[in-house]
Amino acid sequence: MKTLDIRNFVQFSDDEARRRTLTEGERLWSEIVCLQGAQGVGPIRDDDADGIVVVLAGEVATQVGKGRARMKQWEAVDVPAGMELTMRNASDEPAVVLLVVAPPPSG
Repeated sequence: MKTLDIRNFVQFSDDEARRRTLTEGERLWSEIVCLQGAQGVGPIRDDDADGIVVVLAGEVATQVGKGRARMKQWEAVDVPAGMELTMRNASDEPAVVLLVVAPPPSG
């Protein structure tokens, strides 16, 4: 068994959101998304996979399909297959998000 320290995946860029793969397997994939300033990601969509977004630090404005929420640390939301996901930093402080998808994206 190999453990991972998620803090090693937290890196920010002044130019754009940083996305680093945390785990990658045949049935599960995850990444750490680091946002600062007005940075965001999306819309992203996978018609064949379900996902979950977990805010590890900061605040994130999240849109799943037509639903919107301002999420704080430790909050999570499901992203059903076929729904578009958009995330944007929602405060002056940086944000860190865990995105988990199963099955892994195909491309």
